[in-house]
Amino acid sequence: MSSELISILVLVVVFVIATTRSVNMGALAFAAAFGVGELVADLDADGIFAGFPGDLFVVLVGVTYLFAIARANGTTDWLVQASIRLVRGRVALIPWVMFALTGALTAIGAVSPAAVAIVAPIALSFAVRHGISPLLMGVMVVHGAQAGGFSPISIYGTIVNGIVEREKLPGNEIALFLASLFTNLVIAAVVFVLFGGLKLWKQGAVAPEEATGSRAAEDAPGAPETNTGTDTGTGTGTGTGTGTGTGTVASPTATAVATHSETAGVIRLTPARIATLTALVALVVAVLALDLDAGLTAITLAVVLSTAWPEDSRRAVGQIAWSTVLLICGVLTYVGVLEEMGTIKWAGEGVGGIGVPLLAAVLLCYIGAIVSAFASSVGIMGALIPLAVPFLAQGEIGAVGMVAALAVSATVVDVSPFSTNGALVLAAAPDVDRERFLRQLMVYGGIVVAAVPAVVWLVMVVPGFG
Repeated sequence: MSSELISILVLVVVFVIATTRSVNMGALAFAAAFGVGELVADLDADGIFAGFPGDLFVVLVGVTYLFAIARANGTTDWLVQASIRLVRGRVALIPWVMFALTGALTAIGAVSPAAVAIVAPIALSFAVRHGISPLLMGVMVVHGAQAGGFSPISIYGTIVNGIVEREKLPGNEIALFLASLFTNLVIAAVVFVLFGGLKLWKQGAVAPEEATGSRAAEDAPGAPETNTGTDTGTGTGTGTGTGTGTGTVASPTATAVATHSETAGVIRLTPARIATLTALVALVVAVLALDLDAGLTAITLAVVLSTAWPEDSRRAVGQIAWSTVLLICGVLTYVGVLEEMGTIKWAGEGVGGIGVPLLAAVLLCYIGAIVSAFASSVGIMGALIPLAVPFLAQGEIGAVGMVAALAVSATVVDVSPFSTNGALVLAAAPDVDRERFLRQLMVYGGIVVAAVPAVVWLVMVVPGFG
């Protein structure tokens, strides 16, 4: 049995154990990277650690740290209210606002993970408060990022068009952009319908002041010490509440009743919130305009805020999504071992050597989707497009359609929790069952990997054959 095949089988075993025994998949993947790297690939520790995603580690830690502070001081609540005002309180439109926002950021040049890192915490905070499926909101954010990801001035678009030019293939920048835009728009529309988006219309419009519950109550003029997010909730001296919400009391002997008019207040801008908003704007400017690293910038801004307002950020470090960090870093380290030992190249070359162009085309799309669900989308596109050159040179398959299909297949699967974007969504979701959310993202990502490459091949490649 070849070393490449062994490494693939070990990855399957990791998935099975993690699924059936509830062991953190990242820890399993680290162990697998060590075993396969040392015993099969003859790699030393440096070779194994070469695949450790240090940049993604810092992004996950920095962004979740910064937004944990923003949640603690009420900045995310203020942003949720602002988002509601933008669409005049219509809850059903908020997922589309987030889709459009991330799409606009990537279209003008933001790296896709940076756009998701900026938008996802705000979007998911709103989702949790209003009973919107976190999966729906997270998927809308990621697909929005990919919808704008191939504009002629975007990072992905520039890279792919550069590869096409270098390989002397026919190219069409606008066709590539529109292919990604419409694919992700259609998927987002289907997801919106299937995951409860239509039911959100029944909620109608909500007042911005009703969006954030307890934080609004804290800021409401004359609000009592105890409050709930309901119309007639009550608090008791023991710190428990009746109704559909709960409340806490500053004094053990105090008893207070909080009415809707008292709890539904406008969240005000305090110095800490103004500073946090400034930090978020600085993050956007640093990433988009100055091309600084999103993770290092975020963690620096978080440290500055922590120093200025330690009482707001005392528990923020504990709210960093450490289990998600372990999960993603472990899996990607193992994928790095696969790349180091040539497993991915071995699989790609095997497919590229098939003598049936249409079959080779669809298999390349699937390899791009599967590998990209765990590794760099840009990296896999850079590897697969050159592999497609030999049969594209035969003229039987249109180069523009094939390149577009490969590009879409390799990026639309970034909803996987093992890709950077999916990991950011998983880490950004507050107050959710992370194990359940992880399983949902895995299932959804698996469906996308199974279905989308075949569909884009059928729509973009088959019509140009012959």
